[in-house]
Amino acid sequence: MHNKIVKHLSFMMTLSACLIAHQPSYAAGLPPIIDNQPLPSLAPMLERATPAVVNISTTTNVQMAENPLMQDPFFRHFFGVPNQPNHPKQQQKSSLGSGVIIDSNQGLVLTNNHVIDKADKIMVTLHDGRQLHAQLIGADKESDVAIIQIPADNLTQLPIANSDQVRVGDFVVAIGSPFGLSQTVTSGIVSALGRSGLGIEGYEDFIQTDASINPGNSGGALVNLRGELVGMNTAILAPSGGNVGIGFAIPSKMAMSIKDSLVKHGEVRRGLLGVTTQDLTPDLISAFNLSNKNGAAISRIENDSPAAKAGLEAGDIIIAINGKDIKGSQEIRNIIGLLQIGDKVDIDYFRGNDKKHATAIIGKPARPQLTGEKLHPLLKGTLLSATQKDQVEGVLLEKIDTSSAASRSGLKPGDIIISANRYRVHNLDELQQVVDPNSALLINIQRGQEGFFLVLQ
Repeated sequence: MHNKIVKHLSFMMTLSACLIAHQPSYAAGLPPIIDNQPLPSLAPMLERATPAVVNISTTTNVQMAENPLMQDPFFRHFFGVPNQPNHPKQQQKSSLGSGVIIDSNQGLVLTNNHVIDKADKIMVTLHDGRQLHAQLIGADKESDVAIIQIPADNLTQLPIANSDQVRVGDFVVAIGSPFGLSQTVTSGIVSALGRSGLGIEGYEDFIQTDASINPGNSGGALVNLRGELVGMNTAILAPSGGNVGIGFAIPSKMAMSIKDSLVKHGEVRRGLLGVTTQDLTPDLISAFNLSNKNGAAISRIENDSPAAKAGLEAGDIIIAINGKDIKGSQEIRNIIGLLQIGDKVDIDYFRGNDKKHATAIIGKPARPQLTGEKLHPLLKGTLLSATQKDQVEGVLLEKIDTSSAASRSGLKPGDIIISANRYRVHNLDELQQVVDPNSALLINIQRGQEGFFLVLQ
């Protein structure tokens, strides 16, 4: 038996050698034509699409922390520390990512917020090798979408597809600059749709793909076989630090909706519905005696909110918003988070076994504010508020009376208090907890790219 196997293998090797010897010169690969038809190739599509995908490099000046004691003249004199110019020490950080030209006439480039976040300099490298300085038009941290602008000269834009029409199993191609290797192309399929609850972004409705996505692909294009943008590559699931075939892209419809707001306002002006919801568990379904297992239960209604004015109540089960079926509370957050102040919201819900309908108008969220004298006498004449989403977390000096003691101490409108009495503060509540109105107040201020301490006494 052993001899027969050896002879058979020997015969096959001899036959293979004969076939190779008689094949044309392209035998190392597949023949270019089969049955008079060329083999399918993505090359023609990629020749049209890749010029619209760019490499983005950023430079950020980071201020190095310094011990506040080093700014105390008595401390410096006592320990013999020589006086030095009061220039904050800085170091530069660089990062790489990708972007997609979506408007060649205006030079608009779509990318991720985390690619350009806090960057002092943004450089875009085009497919043809040109390097252009870009300016930030607007960014939204919650959805991780940003728009930058480059000079509009001989640019190629990518056509936009309706991502609502994407199906699981569709072939897709990822184009970007993984590890700084520009114009890298990988292919795969759509693995899943509507991925959320991953904790990657504030608003999640990801397209999942097995096309290889690696660090540096962020902000790049996910295109269909027609070369149309269906998503923006954003994140990977990588327990080992590399690609494992699970990548996530922001759907093009979501990205374009945010783009419109960023171009118009420079920010996303999210509104308020005024509901807190939770997913339906088997216990809740049983307790509410529900026949429908999809939806989200309203656990809280804010007073005088659009939801309250529309007649919604705690215990109602939301099953659809603007005609889209709701499976869980995360979907409600995503839908409402993409709406603007003044937008109409049609809500279908159950109250007990009765199906009802309500219409609400998205309202303006209340912004916490506090007059300074309620916090400390030396802050009289100031108005303090929460910082914006694109600012460092802290307390913003929104307004200040120029004749006040606070103004004479050196405070200015726009200053951000990031620590008080050597405690890091992220909001008004934390600031109130660490301030003693009967003693001096040591505050750490961030003003633009500069930071300094100030004593009010």
